[in-house]
Amino acid sequence: QVQLVESGGGLVQAGGSLRLSCVATGSIGSINVMGWYREPPGKQRELVATITSGGSTNYADSMKARFTISIDNAKNTVYLQMGSLKPEDTAVYYCNADLTLSGGGRYTYRYWGQGTHVTVSS
Repeated sequence: QVQLVESGGGLVQAGGSLRLSCVATGSIGSINVMGWYREPPGKQRELVATITSGGSTNYADSMKARFTISIDNAKNTVYLQMGSLKPEDTAVYYCNADLTLSGGGRYTYRYWGQGTHVTVSS
C-alpha cells in the first residue's frame, strides 16, 4: 500500500524558518499532485500549497509570500520551505498526494500523511 511520511517539524522562534519534507512510498503508478495542508489548534484543515508533477504550483493567499513548495519527482518527495514564521503558523502540517496505483489504471486516489507538528513561539 501507499504511505506518506512527513518530517522536519519542530519548535521555532517567530521570524525563523523550517523545511518540511514528505516522501511517498509503495505501489505507486504515477503522482499527479502533492500538497501541504495545515490544521491549527481548534480549527479546520486548510490548504497551504499544492504542486503538480509538472511543477505547477498553487498557494493559499496568506502563504504565498513566505512559503515555497517544491517537488523531486525522482524521489517522490515534496518539500515546504517556510520563512518569516509567525505564531499563527502553529499547526499540524499534513502532506497529501493524488496518485494512481501501479497496475491500477488511471483511477486517482488521495492519500494523507500522519502530520508533523510545527510550533512557532513569539
